[in-house]
Parts: sequence; structure tokens; C-alpha cells
Amino acid sequence: MSDKLKPDWAGDDLLSRFVNLMIQTKPVYRLMKHQARQVIINTAEKNGIAWQESCQTLEKSPAKALLPQITNPNVNYPDYYLVPFHAYDEGNLCWQAAFEAVPATQSLGIRVWKGENLPWYVAQSRLRGSFHQILDPYSPPIVRNILDVGCSVGISTKELHRYYLKRQDNQPIQTIGLDLSPYMLAVAKVTDEKAEIAQWIHGLAEKTEFADNSFDVITLQFVLHELPRHASKAIFKEVKRILRPGGVFGIVDNNPGSTVIQNLPPALFMLMKSTEPWSDDYYTFNVEQSLIELGFNYQTTVPSDHRHRTIVATKPL
Repeated sequence: MSDKLKPDWAGDDLLSRFVNLMIQTKPVYRLMKHQARQVIINTAEKNGIAWQESCQTLEKSPAKALLPQITNPNVNYPDYYLVPFHAYDEGNLCWQAAFEAVPATQSLGIRVWKGENLPWYVAQSRLRGSFHQILDPYSPPIVRNILDVGCSVGISTKELHRYYLKRQDNQPIQTIGLDLSPYMLAVAKVTDEKAEIAQWIHGLAEKTEFADNSFDVITLQFVLHELPRHASKAIFKEVKRILRPGGVFGIVDNNPGSTVIQNLPPALFMLMKSTEPWSDDYYTFNVEQSLIELGFNYQTTVPSDHRHRTIVATKPL
């Protein structure tokens, strides 16, 4: 951990403003977008993840046929969700983003422990496991209902569900994945081959249709850095409404205080910022203070690995 609260390349610092100016130049942005995607693909393929094969398998799957039944026609997409990100002009609202999200997510852990030559599935297990273990002591003794907000293609959702099932000797749990992209949810449903997850729901995290006090555990995994601050606060407020008293809210994401994050080479932090339009907002956002102001019982912030942090809060009894 660094004594600095955030990287110099984020926020209103001179370096950050220079990087933002460069990215806003169209030729530079197009180059950065292409390079960012290639870095992820190359990382995956060098570590045994069959990127193209995975995408082709999903292309041939029933995912596209599921889109009409998964799509909620009443959803109005907020402006922040309609900007290009993750190297896709349509953001998460396209099949390419949804199909590539599976191998991209699988490669996430590899970049964390890239010096250890871990198989991708071992790195993935370590990445998820560190979050679960930090969240566990603050969780209710018996967990009946779980919500994974911003669940994407459901990898985080299934791992979370399995962890709590094992924790309480397979006592029944109803787990729901919520996301704003019906494309991602179609892939989540197709890849949930054993139907472990009760529902995959297309909807806004800021304004769900769940009743008050519905969930024992709610998570936001690797989503917060993709949101502007006002959206994050609105989601926190909604989480507090639908979380049961004594329930736990867990957030895992990039750690602004991480020396690894702060010392990324210029080429890498430029690639990151070019595909993450809300980076400046995220890296300067006091998440813990926001949770306290909204009435949560803030519990802890722990570096869950050398790139990420876990933030835990509970709803007062």
C-alpha cells in the first residue's frame, strides 16, 4: 500500500489532464482502444484461455435466441451507460462485448499474479476467494438470499453462490444476478448450465423492483470503477433499502492506494483510461464516507490482493 490516496494519472492532477487530452484526440483514442483489447486477448491466449474458441462457442449457443425474453422493455438506459467503454463503441450493449466477457473475466486473475505462472482457473479462484473470505465474517450466520449487482456474464455470481452454499452445508440459497446488459445476461443464462442461479434480471441497480429488506448478502464486484460517482451513490442507497437489517454489502474493485496501480507504466494507464471513461471519478471517490453518510455501518477496507481492495458495510439492525 502507498501513502498516496490515488494514482497521479487519475483525478485533476497535471498528468491526468494531459492523459485525458491525449485520449480525446481521435487517432490516439482509436489506437488505444485497439491496443487495450489486444493486451487482454494476448494475456488470455498466452495463459491457456481459448479466446476465439470461447467466443465462437457462444456465438453458436442459444444466447441470441434468449435475448427477447431476458430484455426488460421498461429499462431506460442512463446516459453514463451509453458511452463507449471496454474498447466497444456500444459498451456492454452488444454481442461482441458479451461473448468476449467470458475469456476476459477468466484472465482477470492472471494479471494480478502474472509473475507466478498460475493456471488461469487457479488465479481466478484465488481472486474470488480472497473477496469471499473477507466478506464472510460480516455475513449473517444463515444466508437465504443473495444479489450480485452488475453480474455481467455471471462468473462472479456463481462463485459467490457456491461459496455460501458450502459455508452453510448446502442449505438452500436463492441467488439473483442483476445487470443492465441483456446481452451479458443471455450469456450468463446459457453458461449457467446447472441452473444454479434463481434468476438473471435485466434492470437498473439504482432503482430495482425488489421489496425492502430482501437480501442477506449484496455484492458489487469489479463494477464501481465503471460508474460515475452519482450512479454509485444511487446504487448504494438502493442497496441499503433492499438489504435486510444485519445484512452485508461487499464491494471489490481496483485499489486507488495500490502501489501496483499507482505505478503502472504510462502505456498501461493510458490504455486503462482510454477504455474506462469514469476512472477519474472512481479513483477520487471516498466510497467509505459515502456509505457512512447513507446510514450503513461501515466495517472495513482490506487490500484483497496487491491490485484490489474489498470494502465491507452492513445494514444496522
